[in-house]
Amino acid sequence: MRWALVKVSLAVTVMVVLAFAVPLGLVVKELARDRAFADAERQAAQIRPALAITTDRDQLERAVASSQAGGDGRMAVHVPGGGTPHPGTDTAPRDTPGAREARGPHGAYDIGRSRALRRDVETARRGRSAVTSVPGGYALLQPTALSSGEFAVVEVYVPHRAVGNGVTTSWVILAAVGLGLIVGSVATADRLGLRLVRPAERLAKAAGALGEGKLGVRVREDGPAELRSAAVAFNSMADKIVQLLTNERELAADLSHRLRTPLTVLRLNAASLGDGPAADQTRAAVAQLEREVDQLIRAAREQGERAERPTLGCDACEVIRDRMDFWSALAEDEGRTVRLAGVDTAVRVPVARPELVAALDAMLGNVFRHTPEGTAFAVDVHHGEDAVLVLVSDAGPGIPDPDAALRRGHGAGGPGSTGLGLDIVRRVAESTGGDVRIGRSVLGGTEVRVRLARDGSGPRRAPRRRVRRRLLAARRRGGETGA
Repeated sequence: MRWALVKVSLAVTVMVVLAFAVPLGLVVKELARDRAFADAERQAAQIRPALAITTDRDQLERAVASSQAGGDGRMAVHVPGGGTPHPGTDTAPRDTPGAREARGPHGAYDIGRSRALRRDVETARRGRSAVTSVPGGYALLQPTALSSGEFAVVEVYVPHRAVGNGVTTSWVILAAVGLGLIVGSVATADRLGLRLVRPAERLAKAAGALGEGKLGVRVREDGPAELRSAAVAFNSMADKIVQLLTNERELAADLSHRLRTPLTVLRLNAASLGDGPAADQTRAAVAQLEREVDQLIRAAREQGERAERPTLGCDACEVIRDRMDFWSALAEDEGRTVRLAGVDTAVRVPVARPELVAALDAMLGNVFRHTPEGTAFAVDVHHGEDAVLVLVSDAGPGIPDPDAALRRGHGAGGPGSTGLGLDIVRRVAESTGGDVRIGRSVLGGTEVRVRLARDGSGPRRAPRRRVRRRLLAARRRGGETGA
């Protein structure tokens, strides 16, 4: 917008300057020409009194020499044949083409240097003034009546420099004034454009920041009326979004808090089960559930502060080992064969530990909910320079529609599915720049492949293919089997 205003102002100003400067420059040129010929007419008029009194050559020569044009050699007087010629003088004009072209009648003579042609002089002798072009300039031919009734012709030479005197300077001044107007107009348009653009840029940056999750961003309400209205609308929208998110978090916290009552009853019942592995596992599961509910309530009360904090990340292999210890105990009760591979080294990923725990529990929980007892499953981990792959495979019936399973609210299928588990996994992977894919596993059932980018920007294709090949090779060789 800023440059558009500058371009429009530049175009308009240039057109206006040209519309005024070009005619004005031509007027200046015409004025200089008129001034030069008016001066020539004034010089010619100075000889008229002398011609009206006498046609004596000596007296006329003194009159011509006393004038400014005559002293500069720019004046000549053509006297007709009725005059008294000076003894020994040539009656034809000297130093002109007219001298060679024709000679006047007996007794005619010229005073001074003539530049006009003889025919132009004879034309002017009929009583009509004329301006004729001569080498180096122009010649003004002014007829003057003599006492004898004939006409003498006064010739005044006007050089080109006299006709163009001051024109170049005037044109330079006009060009400087025009250039100054253009520069001033562009500078003014730039300042006005900046006044329009800055509020628009602030609005665009605020919209981008709001899209990144910075809910506290607001726009200063200034600038033109339209941009002020847009800023007011943006601030109102941001306040509404914050209010809606606050209400959503409050609702999530309230719903989580309602779980405390049945959870308390469940904890009391688990405490009365007595001793034994099954009772201990039940009490551990209830305690874990209680911790998760407490954490959900605290997260819902944070009012978005968690989104503003940078993610510190966690050790993916350590988290997977910890969760497999929990799920392996349940798998042993149901007679499931468990295989865990690739968790021997520490691998950090830019995901908070609670989020990675939730994603793993969602995938492993789907195995227990949607496959029959005794169905084997495996968790394989492989990491490259820029990505970590986590594969959860089972020998169950598989997922009929993998694409629908990844859409929020559809679920992996089967009764009791809320459709949120795989969506949680997908959001955790995409937060690092990775993705989630569902396919057929080598065990014959479903394979959930989660790719976590280690730098948060997503891996390259070549390393990803190498990770896949290494993982398949490790699977063929077999892996670690957990309890």
